[in-house]
Amino acid sequence: MEKFSQMISQLTGVIWGLPMMLLLLGGGIFLTFRLKFFQFRFLPHIIGQTFGKIFAKSNAPGSVTPFQATTSALASTMGAANIVGVPVAIALGGPGAIFWMWVVALIGMATKYSEVLLGIHYRQKNKEGEWVGGPMYYIDKGLGWKKVASFFAIALMIEIVASTMVQANSIATTVKGSFGVSPIVTGIVVMILVGLVTYGGIRTIGKVSERLIPLMVVLYLVSALAVLFVNISEIPTAFALIFKHALTPISATGGFVGAGVAAAIRWGLARGLYSNEAGMGTAPIAHSAAKNDHPAKQGFWGIFEVIVDTMIVCTITALVILTSGAWTEIGPNEASTMVTTALEPIFGVSLSGTIISTTLFFFVITTVIVIVYYGEKQAEYLFGTRFSKVMRFVYIASILIGAIGGLKFIWQFLDLMLACVVVPNMIALLFLSKNVQAITNDYFVKFRKAAKRNRTIQTLQANIF
Repeated sequence: MEKFSQMISQLTGVIWGLPMMLLLLGGGIFLTFRLKFFQFRFLPHIIGQTFGKIFAKSNAPGSVTPFQATTSALASTMGAANIVGVPVAIALGGPGAIFWMWVVALIGMATKYSEVLLGIHYRQKNKEGEWVGGPMYYIDKGLGWKKVASFFAIALMIEIVASTMVQANSIATTVKGSFGVSPIVTGIVVMILVGLVTYGGIRTIGKVSERLIPLMVVLYLVSALAVLFVNISEIPTAFALIFKHALTPISATGGFVGAGVAAAIRWGLARGLYSNEAGMGTAPIAHSAAKNDHPAKQGFWGIFEVIVDTMIVCTITALVILTSGAWTEIGPNEASTMVTTALEPIFGVSLSGTIISTTLFFFVITTVIVIVYYGEKQAEYLFGTRFSKVMRFVYIASILIGAIGGLKFIWQFLDLMLACVVVPNMIALLFLSKNVQAITNDYFVKFRKAAKRNRTIQTLQANIF
C-alpha cells in the first residue's frame, strides 16, 4: 500500500507540475487572444455590470440571482487558498511570486468568463424545474462528446467524495486546535448544517452563500486592513519588493531562505491558477442557475470572482504578510501561521487565532455545501435526479468519516481525479472558443445598439423640452 501511495503521489506531482500549468496558463492565453483582450478593454463595463449591480433583481430565466450564483461559486474557492496558500507561495517563491499571481489571474479571467458563458448558453431545465448546466452539458451539447462529458461527470462526482473528506478533516482539526472540540462532534454538526442547506437545493444554497460569504470576507478584510493601517508606511516597500523580485532573486533574511526568479514564477503561477479555480469547470455549475438574459453578462460575474478572490483577498493577504514582516520571521514549514502571526500585535494571540479559525471554519462550511451540490449535479447528469439524492447522502456521510480521519487512502486520489476534471474541461473550452467569441460579439453589438438608441432618445428629449 505504501508503494502504491508513493506511485500515486509521484504521478500527481508530475501532472500538477509543468503539464497542468501549461494547459491552464496556455489555455488562458489562447482565450485572451481569441477574445481580443476583452477583459482589459471592457473592464470598466464589466465592473459596472457586476460590482455596480450586486443588489439588482432580474426577471430573466433562472433559479437564483446573478450575485447568489456568484457567491455560491466563490464559496468553493474562498478559504484556505487565500489565507494559507498565499503565505506558502511567498515563503517558497519570495515577494515576487505575488506579481506572477496577478499575471495569471488577469489571464485566468478569460478562462473563467468562457466557462461561465458556456454554462449559461448550454444549460437546460431538469425535471424539478431548476436550471442546470456546467462542463458536462457544454461538452455534450456543444461538441457532441457524450463519452467525454460522462467521463468529466464521473471524475468530478468521485473527486468530491475525497474533497469532502479533506475539507471536513480541515474543519475538525481547526476547531479542535482552537476550541478543543472533538472531531466527532464537529463532524456531526457539519453534517447537519450541510444536510439542511443542500436539502433546499440551489435556491437555499444561494441565499446562504449570499449572506455568509460577504460576511466572512468583510470580517477577514477588516482584520487584515487593521494590520495594514498600523503598518501603512511599509505598504510602498511591500509593492516595491513584489515588483523588484518578480524578475530578480531575493537573498535569505531571517526565517526566509531566499528564492530565485524561477521559484517566484512557479509559486506565483501555481497560486494564481489554483486560488480562483479558473479552468477547473466547477464555477459554471453554480452560475448556470443564474437569472440572466445573456450568457456574456453572467460571464462577467466569472471575472468578478477572479477580481474578488485573487486580486483583492489574496493581495490583501500578501500585503499583511509583507508589511508586518511575518514572512521574514517564519520559515516555510510554518508558513500557514503567517497571517495569524501578523494579526497578533493588534488583536493578541488568542483573538487572532479565533478570527482566523472562525473565518476558515465558515469558509470551509460553505465550500462543503457548494461542492456537495456540484457532486449532485454530476450524478443527476449521469443517472437522473433520484440518484443525485443518493449521492447527497454519500457526501454527507463522508463528512463524518473525513472529520475523524477515516479512509485516508481515498484522499490521495484527490489531485489525480481533479486532473481528470480539468483536462477535458480545458480542451472543451479551446474547441468551443469560437462559440464564446461569437456570443461575446453578439452581446457587445446589442449593447452598442442599445447605448446608441438611448443617446438618441435623450437627445430628442433634450431638444423637445
